Amino acid sequence: MFRKFSKEDVHSRSNVKSSVQRTLKSKLVRQFPKLEPVIDELVPKKSQVELIKCEDKIQLYCVDGQVLFFQKFDELIPSLKLVHKFPEAFPTIQVDRGAIKFVLSGANIMCPGLTSPGAALPEAPGFENDALVIVKAEKKDSPLAVGRLLMSTEDIKSVNKGHGVELLHHLGDNLWSFALE
Repeated sequence: MFRKFSKEDVHSRSNVKSSVQRTLKSKLVRQFPKLEPVIDELVPKKSQVELIKCEDKIQLYCVDGQVLFFQKFDELIPSLKLVHKFPEAFPTIQVDRGAIKFVLSGANIMCPGLTSPGAALPEAPGFENDALVIVKAEKKDSPLAVGRLLMSTEDIKSVNKGHGVELLHHLGDNLWSFALE
Protein backbone atom coordinates (compact mmCIF):
# COMPACT_ATOMS: atom_id res chain seq x y z
CA MET A 1 0.00 0.00 0.00
CA PHE A 2 2.86 2.39 0.79
CA ARG A 3 5.45 1.10 -1.66
CA LYS A 4 5.25 4.20 -3.89
CA PHE A 5 4.02 6.60 -1.22
CA SER A 6 5.79 9.97 -1.04
CA LYS A 7 5.25 13.54 0.11
CA GLU A 8 3.80 14.33 -3.32
CA ASP A 9 0.84 12.09 -2.43
CA VAL A 10 -0.15 14.41 0.43
CA HIS A 11 -3.10 16.65 -0.46
CA SER A 12 -3.78 18.50 2.77
CA ARG A 13 -2.79 18.75 6.41
CA SER A 14 -5.01 19.98 9.21
CA ASN A 15 -5.18 19.86 12.98
CA VAL A 16 -7.92 17.73 14.49
CA LYS A 17 -10.41 19.22 16.96
CA SER A 18 -10.56 17.77 20.45
CA SER A 19 -14.06 16.37 19.82
CA VAL A 20 -12.73 14.46 16.81
CA GLN A 21 -9.78 13.27 18.93
CA ARG A 22 -12.22 11.80 21.46
CA THR A 23 -14.10 10.05 18.64
CA LEU A 24 -10.83 8.63 17.27
CA LYS A 25 -9.82 7.38 20.70
CA SER A 26 -13.15 5.62 21.23
CA LYS A 27 -13.01 4.11 17.73
CA LEU A 28 -9.48 2.80 18.39
CA VAL A 29 -10.61 1.22 21.67
CA ARG A 30 -13.63 -0.36 19.93
CA GLN A 31 -11.40 -1.83 17.23
CA PHE A 32 -8.59 -2.87 19.59
CA PRO A 33 -9.98 -3.30 23.14
CA LYS A 34 -6.53 -4.03 24.61
CA LEU A 35 -5.54 -0.41 23.88
CA GLU A 36 -8.01 0.94 26.45
CA PRO A 37 -5.55 1.06 29.41
CA VAL A 38 -2.98 3.00 27.34
CA ILE A 39 -5.20 5.14 25.11
CA ASP A 40 -4.47 8.35 27.06
CA GLU A 41 -0.74 7.64 26.82
CA LEU A 42 -1.13 6.99 23.10
CA VAL A 43 -3.12 10.16 22.39
CA PRO A 44 -2.60 12.52 25.37
CA LYS A 45 -5.27 15.15 26.01
CA LYS A 46 -2.95 18.08 25.27
CA SER A 47 -1.27 16.51 22.26
CA GLN A 48 -1.62 17.83 18.75
CA VAL A 49 -3.27 15.35 16.39
CA GLU A 50 -2.85 16.15 12.72
CA LEU A 51 -4.86 14.68 9.86
CA ILE A 52 -2.97 14.25 6.59
CA LYS A 53 -5.16 13.47 3.58
CA CYS A 54 -3.40 11.56 0.81
CA GLU A 55 -4.00 9.88 -2.55
CA ASP A 56 -6.37 6.90 -2.80
CA LYS A 57 -8.52 8.09 0.12
CA ILE A 58 -5.79 7.32 2.67
CA GLN A 59 -5.70 9.47 5.79
CA LEU A 60 -2.73 9.52 8.17
CA TYR A 61 -3.15 10.51 11.81
CA CYS A 62 -0.03 11.99 13.39
CA VAL A 63 0.31 12.50 17.12
CA ASP A 64 3.04 14.96 18.00
CA GLY A 65 4.62 14.57 14.55
CA GLN A 66 4.61 10.75 14.37
CA VAL A 67 2.20 8.71 12.24
CA LEU A 68 0.48 6.36 14.70
CA PHE A 69 -2.35 5.08 12.55
CA PHE A 70 -3.88 5.49 9.14
CA GLN A 71 -7.33 5.10 7.70
CA LYS A 72 -8.44 3.68 4.40
CA PHE A 73 -12.18 4.25 4.08
CA ASP A 74 -13.63 3.67 7.58
CA GLU A 75 -11.16 1.38 9.38
CA LEU A 76 -8.27 2.60 11.52
CA ILE A 77 -5.07 0.64 10.91
CA PRO A 78 -2.11 0.92 13.31
CA SER A 79 1.28 1.94 11.97
CA LEU A 80 4.28 -0.14 12.97
CA LYS A 81 5.51 2.71 15.18
CA LEU A 82 2.33 2.26 17.27
CA VAL A 83 2.58 -1.53 17.14
CA HIS A 84 6.18 -1.43 18.41
CA LYS A 85 5.04 0.61 21.42
CA PHE A 86 2.15 -1.73 22.35
CA PRO A 87 2.62 -5.07 20.53
CA GLU A 88 0.44 -7.05 22.95
CA ALA A 89 -2.63 -4.97 22.05
CA PHE A 90 -3.07 -6.43 18.55
CA PRO A 91 -3.89 -9.85 17.07
CA THR A 92 -0.61 -11.45 16.00
CA ILE A 93 0.55 -14.20 13.66
CA GLN A 94 4.08 -15.42 13.00
CA VAL A 95 5.86 -16.31 9.76
CA ASP A 96 8.81 -18.65 9.40
CA ARG A 97 12.34 -17.38 8.78
CA GLY A 98 12.11 -18.08 5.04
CA ALA A 99 9.32 -15.55 4.62
CA ILE A 100 11.12 -12.62 6.26
CA LYS A 101 12.90 -11.28 3.14
CA PHE A 102 9.66 -11.47 1.13
CA VAL A 103 7.65 -9.65 3.82
CA LEU A 104 10.29 -6.92 4.05
CA SER A 105 10.09 -6.45 0.29
CA GLY A 106 6.32 -5.94 0.52
CA ALA A 107 5.09 -9.28 -0.84
CA ASN A 108 1.84 -10.80 0.40
CA ILE A 109 2.33 -13.76 2.71
CA MET A 110 1.68 -17.20 1.30
CA CYS A 111 -0.11 -19.84 3.40
CA PRO A 112 2.91 -22.21 3.59
CA GLY A 113 4.90 -19.42 5.28
CA LEU A 114 2.24 -19.37 8.01
CA THR A 115 1.88 -23.12 8.53
CA SER A 116 5.45 -24.43 8.30
CA PRO A 117 7.63 -25.16 11.36
CA GLY A 118 8.68 -21.86 12.89
CA ALA A 119 5.43 -20.14 11.94
CA ALA A 120 2.55 -19.72 14.39
CA LEU A 121 -1.17 -19.21 13.96
CA PRO A 122 -3.57 -18.90 16.91
CA GLU A 123 -5.42 -21.96 18.17
CA ALA A 124 -9.09 -22.44 17.23
CA PRO A 125 -11.24 -20.42 16.79
CA GLY A 126 -8.43 -18.16 15.51
CA PHE A 127 -9.02 -15.03 13.45
CA GLU A 128 -11.71 -14.49 10.84
CA ASN A 129 -11.27 -13.64 7.18
CA ASP A 130 -10.54 -9.91 6.65
CA ALA A 131 -9.13 -9.40 10.18
CA LEU A 132 -6.22 -7.01 10.71
CA VAL A 133 -3.14 -8.82 12.03
CA ILE A 134 0.35 -7.95 13.12
CA VAL A 135 3.05 -10.10 11.51
CA LYS A 136 6.00 -11.24 13.60
CA ALA A 137 8.86 -13.41 12.43
CA GLU A 138 10.37 -16.56 13.89
CA LYS A 139 13.06 -15.73 16.49
CA LYS A 140 12.52 -11.95 16.14
CA ASP A 141 11.14 -9.70 18.87
CA SER A 142 9.71 -6.77 16.91
CA PRO A 143 6.77 -7.03 14.52
CA LEU A 144 7.69 -6.51 10.89
CA ALA A 145 4.35 -5.87 9.16
CA VAL A 146 0.66 -5.09 9.41
CA GLY A 147 -1.66 -7.04 7.15
CA ARG A 148 -5.16 -8.27 6.47
CA LEU A 149 -6.10 -11.94 6.42
CA LEU A 150 -7.36 -13.08 3.03
CA MET A 151 -8.90 -16.18 4.63
CA SER A 152 -9.55 -17.28 8.20
CA THR A 153 -6.69 -18.84 10.14
CA GLU A 154 -8.57 -22.16 10.13
CA ASP A 155 -8.78 -22.00 6.32
CA ILE A 156 -5.08 -21.13 6.07
CA LYS A 157 -4.26 -24.27 8.07
CA SER A 158 -6.55 -26.53 6.03
CA VAL A 159 -6.01 -25.13 2.49
CA ASN A 160 -2.28 -24.30 2.89
CA LYS A 161 -2.12 -22.82 -0.64
CA GLY A 162 -2.19 -19.33 -2.10
CA HIS A 163 -2.05 -15.94 -0.41
CA GLY A 164 -2.95 -15.88 3.29
CA VAL A 165 -2.20 -12.28 4.26
CA GLU A 166 -2.31 -9.07 2.23
CA LEU A 167 0.40 -6.69 3.49
CA LEU A 168 -0.71 -3.13 4.21
CA HIS A 169 2.45 -1.73 5.83
CA HIS A 170 5.90 -3.20 6.55
CA LEU A 171 9.27 -2.21 7.96
CA GLY A 172 11.19 -0.11 5.49
CA ASP A 173 8.25 1.00 3.35
CA ASN A 174 7.63 4.68 2.68
CA LEU A 175 5.18 5.09 5.58
CA TRP A 176 7.80 3.72 7.98
CA SER A 177 10.27 6.40 6.88
CA PHE A 178 7.64 9.15 6.38
CA ALA A 179 8.48 12.29 8.38
CA LEU A 180 6.73 15.62 8.68
CA GLU A 181 8.74 18.75 8.00
